[in-house]
Amino acid sequence: MKGSNQQEVRKRKHQEAKVQREVEKRRRKARKKLLKIGSIVGASLVVLLSGYLLYGRFVGKRGGVTVSVMSAKYHLAPGELPPNYTTDPPTSGPHTPYLAKWGVHREPIPKEVQVHNLEDGGVIVHYNCPDGCPELVEKLEGIVKRFDRVILAPSPGMDKRIALTAWGKLDEFDNFDEERIVRFIKAYMGIDHH
Repeated sequence: MKGSNQQEVRKRKHQEAKVQREVEKRRRKARKKLLKIGSIVGASLVVLLSGYLLYGRFVGKRGGVTVSVMSAKYHLAPGELPPNYTTDPPTSGPHTPYLAKWGVHREPIPKEVQVHNLEDGGVIVHYNCPDGCPELVEKLEGIVKRFDRVILAPSPGMDKRIALTAWGKLDEFDNFDEERIVRFIKAYMGIDHH
């Protein structure tokens, strides 16, 4: 009887050890699964946070305000008067069938011509200096000359000293800010609106 009891004890210990190994195996498997899920969730959070931060840095801070876009379904006929644009300087609307030359202009560009440049993916840097501002103009020229679809032109009568326009976008301010100007140009230049 003693031998049979010992056998039973060994058998029970063996079964308990087997159960214990199975429990440990399941724990390890569950731990691995949990670690895998945690890694996926963690990586997803990193990607989402990075995307959010990059969006805010590059897209959310493009500059300017979005203004309502006027219909531009037709070109103005020769001699036809332009409409009253919703913004000054204009950011959209009916326009001439021809463009102003890209680059630096010393004379104001008619609004109906400006709008066609904007429709073709251009950006216009406007300045208003009734008493002259050669230093400002020189700084603005330095920026404009770096880009191929940008115009610099005087725009008398604006409320602010500097205005940036793109199709449906307007940014106006008084103090020169190179970073702001370049950010606006890079954000909107080349976006065709046909």
